[in-house]
Amino acid sequence: MYKSDIEIAQSVEMQPITEIAKVAGVPDEYLEQYGKYKAKVDLSLLNDETKKDGKLILVTAITPTPAGEGKTTTTIGLADGLKRIGKNVLVALREPSLGPVFGVKGGAAGGGWAQVVPMEDINLHFTGDFHAIGAANNLLAAMLDNHIYQGNALNIDPRRITWKRCVDMNDRQLRFVTDGLGGRVNGVPREDGYDITVASEIMAVLCLSKSISDLKERLSKIIVGYTYDEKPVTCGQLNAHGAMTALLKDALKPNLVQTLEGTPAFVHGGPFANIAHGCNSVTATRMAMKLSDYTVTEAGFGADLGAEKFLDIKCRFAGLTPSAVVIVATVRALKMHGGLAKTELGSENLEALEKGLPNLLRHVSNIKNVYKLPSVVAVNRFPTDTDAEIELVIKKCKELGVNVVLSTVWAEGGKGGEALAEEVVRLCEEEKGDFTFSYEDADSLEEKIEKVVKKVYGGDGINILPAAKKQLDKLTELGFGNCPVCIAKTQYSFSDDMTKLGAPTGFTVTVKNVKISAGAGFVVVLTGDIMTMPGLPKVPAAEKIDVDENGKISGLF
Repeated sequence: MYKSDIEIAQSVEMQPITEIAKVAGVPDEYLEQYGKYKAKVDLSLLNDETKKDGKLILVTAITPTPAGEGKTTTTIGLADGLKRIGKNVLVALREPSLGPVFGVKGGAAGGGWAQVVPMEDINLHFTGDFHAIGAANNLLAAMLDNHIYQGNALNIDPRRITWKRCVDMNDRQLRFVTDGLGGRVNGVPREDGYDITVASEIMAVLCLSKSISDLKERLSKIIVGYTYDEKPVTCGQLNAHGAMTALLKDALKPNLVQTLEGTPAFVHGGPFANIAHGCNSVTATRMAMKLSDYTVTEAGFGADLGAEKFLDIKCRFAGLTPSAVVIVATVRALKMHGGLAKTELGSENLEALEKGLPNLLRHVSNIKNVYKLPSVVAVNRFPTDTDAEIELVIKKCKELGVNVVLSTVWAEGGKGGEALAEEVVRLCEEEKGDFTFSYEDADSLEEKIEKVVKKVYGGDGINILPAAKKQLDKLTELGFGNCPVCIAKTQYSFSDDMTKLGAPTGFTVTVKNVKISAGAGFVVVLTGDIMTMPGLPKVPAAEKIDVDENGKISGLF
């Protein structure tokens, strides 16, 4: 009988965070402890010019399915594998959102014998970063509505407010609300709405900021709405950015924890990848690179979303260049891309597996030919995978000259990641990439969207609806034409139609809406039906979570 993730995590004795800090090379004066097993690391550590940056390894995946790919599990297992073969390594991951934890997707602390711990804390309140982001977001909303109530000196049009309130919970009831009701003393009535905290622009701003001063400047640039004569109104004009920065000053510091095998791990920041840029913070990545020879990090969902945004947005802003990319695939997910239902995945089906392989190969081709980076496919083995299925994936990949390694980190931890670790080291040392973005800063916003759709998604082009065209023209006129684009689309397909599995061709992507995240520095392009506030499923994961009288949590995966 298999142990659950939480049972495995609770069976392993953690080391005090002070010991993990020693392994990571974090001096005592930079360590701010949050109890016995968690700490924050002061940003001034980044000012140490004596330390040379290590190699950066990006872990991404094929297009996700309900069968699961194990990207975070592979990321953690690879880091443990690198440690086992004698390398100085840190791992940098995103923080989980409470919405998915209590909803359907689950947490984001890895799984099996490749996890970061304490997993209960990481998946729940952790160090309070998300609460600080929510508080800063809602302070801005309160100051905005108060400004209008107190006379509206900035001439803000209440019908053109773009800033929403947020809460880190899947709560569909809050998507559209009417507030300010109850008479004159209770505010100005208007239509409003909530996003989930991880979709807030504050999350993106925090994750892209390099310092407190950079954070404050980015916050001041956030556009909250427009005046009656269609001029943008910023957070800075409301004088909210100083107080918001005060709320966020500790949240900007990376959180240090550990893997089950004692590898130091930064878990910090958590924007969604289908509606935001899907990467952990720049401060955590830069700090990990400063402290280690190898930093292993991940980007959310498939390579068409998380990796595209990691490379085209995060690397562009932070001046990062990955040395190698790992693309995670599972036999189960590939069979779903080949047309099988989730209920049919337990039995061998080589035909469906072969039909699903083009999805993997397109992701590999993108990393190799669009971004020009060395890569390896990690086949994340599940107990139900047969030898024949594993052999078929390896054979087909090798026929096309694709590096492929079997990973068994879920069952074996770092031991199951040693072969992958050896290949990653070889890629870093022997193969030099020629890192290239998929579009240039000077391209128009339309050209940027079209290049991503054609080069990365494999589509024929884009269809921009009239309202979106007007928004693109307006943003270009306002001076945002040079910004990168952050395309919000379904994670379940290369296209904007979640039912088109595998490697679809002959499709166009419809651009429905465009908005500026001026603080983050990118233009958000909305395609398909993307929700910035998810809902709970019929049977939420929260129904299975409990705690006993000693404080021991159960049911958390």
